[in-house]
Amino acid sequence: MLKIKNANVFLEGTKILSDINWELKKGENCFILGSNGAGKTTLVKLIMGLVWPVYGAEVSVLGNTYGRCNLSEIRKKIAWVSPFLQSWTGPRWTALEVVISGIDGTIGLFRKPGEKEIEKALSVMRQLDCETLSKHFFDKVSSGEQVKILIARALMTSPELIILDEACVHLDLKSREFLLDTIEDFASKKNSPTIIFITQRIEDISPVFNYGLILKNGRIILSGKRDAVLTEENLFTAFDMNIKLHRTEDGRYWSVLHK
Repeated sequence: MLKIKNANVFLEGTKILSDINWELKKGENCFILGSNGAGKTTLVKLIMGLVWPVYGAEVSVLGNTYGRCNLSEIRKKIAWVSPFLQSWTGPRWTALEVVISGIDGTIGLFRKPGEKEIEKALSVMRQLDCETLSKHFFDKVSSGEQVKILIARALMTSPELIILDEACVHLDLKSREFLLDTIEDFASKKNSPTIIFITQRIEDISPVFNYGLILKNGRIILSGKRDAVLTEENLFTAFDMNIKLHRTEDGRYWSVLHK
């Protein structure tokens, strides 16, 4: 699914990622945890082929080694969902139009859609329990509903890999739980794509993410199975704070700063 070896990334002369070695297999839904400036966004860009490592590294995604493949074709199989996409939409587009626009790789529709495209979009929205929003203007629905619509948009090309980049960052408590329930339901379906979930908050990490990775100052300080990664010792190393963890019956972790 994904393999990165000996990757170092420089941006404008500054080293952003150092000695990245990471492998993710199909079906290993994974979270990437780190504070602001840890390198999470640059790692996403590396996976997407939007930044390049220095000579000697190897980046392989979906069985294709970057530098020896058609990147535009690979990107069609990777869906990137970020709340920052919300600001790129226009006020005149409905939720249905935003979803259909995923076929064209645009944010918003600039043509008349075909009947089969409409049917597929409504079917995807139905799977995510947001079909009733199809005629609503995108900018008039809640933040949580907007993220759902953007996930539906991402699924229009039947991706093999979905990257949820800080999907919960602007959501209130109710909207966040609403979205995490949706992600759990979607991820549990047969043949669902592998999901990479980027976050800086432990509370956002659903039990559906069975693997994890912690970034700090551009380095992977730990990767592995979820419960082995999410320990108080590892979180102290990541955030330089004494964090007390509480695990609920459903497998969610909640953190309390211990002074």
